[in-house]
Order: sequence, then structure tokens, then C-alpha cells
Amino acid sequence: MIVGSGAAHAIVNAVLKSGKDKMSSRALIDGFSALLMFPAAFFLPFPQGAWGWLAGSAVVHLVYLICLIKSFEAADMSVAYPIARGAAPTLAAAVAVTLFNEPINAWIACGIGLVSSGVLLIGSGRSVTRSAIGWAMATGVTIAAYTVIDAQGVRAAPSAQSYIAWIFLMLGGVIGVAFALWRGPRFMLAARSEWRAGLFAGAMSIVTYGLALWAYRLGDTPRLAALRETSIVFATLIAIFVLKERVTAARGAGIAVIALGAAVLLMSK
Repeated sequence: MIVGSGAAHAIVNAVLKSGKDKMSSRALIDGFSALLMFPAAFFLPFPQGAWGWLAGSAVVHLVYLICLIKSFEAADMSVAYPIARGAAPTLAAAVAVTLFNEPINAWIACGIGLVSSGVLLIGSGRSVTRSAIGWAMATGVTIAAYTVIDAQGVRAAPSAQSYIAWIFLMLGGVIGVAFALWRGPRFMLAARSEWRAGLFAGAMSIVTYGLALWAYRLGDTPRLAALRETSIVFATLIAIFVLKERVTAARGAGIAVIALGAAVLLMSK
């Protein structure tokens, strides 16, 4: 589930990166996610016990998306994405273990280290500006924050499906609308040409984060948060063959390190 989530996540971010107006693109993605998930709200219980986690997640996601958009505006996807995703698993693991006493062992720690090292290696390079690194690192911090928050929230809700439905309703209803209003008339112009891509990415957003949240309900956060960062392998392939970005030898080596880390995490118990 978590590897499938990573693959879908890379696709969603490629759609966002390819959009001309990235904030409008993100508004379309989150708005369509909410619309697609809306009918499910009538058949699922309210997420009693998880409202606080949902509110906290919405705030963090707002900051995360602003940082993500800024990082994509400042650098290639093959640079910004790995730096952001590389910082996240180590921070998420540290918080989950220290604050919520989640289990971790030497193998999981080794796998986390390999995945983080690999994605940071991919993101290294002389062409990376300080601004791009700053926004990407800030994105990584917020990823770690919402990962821990949502891992706790989905466990507190009556069911994984309930939390998943409401997280998308909140993100689309609050952040999607806020971004659309922020862009004003420019959002309408972007929507005319990019609504199909937004609809597709919105559906894929449900797949990627729905699978991740369901997995967090079933397993421990440190291992799963790191394993999800295998998305960088898929993102790198998309950057090369779809977005036509140049990938250096160092970034290629980083993919191999990530694959090794993923293998360690899959075999760890």
C-alpha cells in the first residue's frame, strides 16, 4: 500500500510541476479531490475523536502546499522533490518515536537512513540555489509534521475510511477554495485549460494519501513514512522521460541507495 502510495504521489506532483500557474493547479487538484470524495461522507461515520488532528493537519497542509509551490517555482522537480522528501522521514521518525513512543529497531533506523541519504544525494548539485534548498527543506519539515499528525488522527478515528474522506473534504473545501480566491481571475483562466489535469491529479491524490493513511493505521509511522519516500524513484523517472529534466550521475546513485533502503524497510519487522 505504501509503495503504491509513493508511485501515485510522484504522478500528482508531476502534474503540479507541469502546470503554468502552480497555485491554481493545486486549487484544482484539491478541489476535485473534495468533490470526488463528497458522496462518501454520506455513508461513513463522522471522525469522532479525530477532529483536533484534522484541524491541525489542515493548518500544516496549508503551509506545506505554499512551501511546495515555492520550491517547484525555484527548482526542477528532480531537485526540489528529493530534498523535501529526504528531510521528511527522519524528522517524522524522530517525532513519532520520542513523542508517541512508536516502535523502532536498528533495521528500521538503517532503512530510514539509507532512504534519506539517497534522496538527499539526488537533490545535491551545484545548480541548486539557497532559495530552492530553503523552500524544499521547509516542505520537508511540514511533510514530517502532517505525517505524524495524520498517523495519529487516522488511528483515533472510528475507521480509516472516515478520516480519509474528511481530510480530503477539509483540504479541498478550505485550502482549495483559499488558493482559488487567492489567484482570483487568474484561477479561472488556468481552470479552462488545466481542469482535466486537475481532475486526474485530484483522483490520484485520493489514491496516494488514502493508501498512505490506511497503511499508517495498520503499521508503525517511522518505517512507513520512510518507505513512502520511494516515490522519488518514480518522480525521477517522470522528470527524465516526461518533464525532460537532466539527471546527473549523483542523482542516479541516489536512486540505488533509495532502492537499498526500501529493501531493508520491506524486510524489517
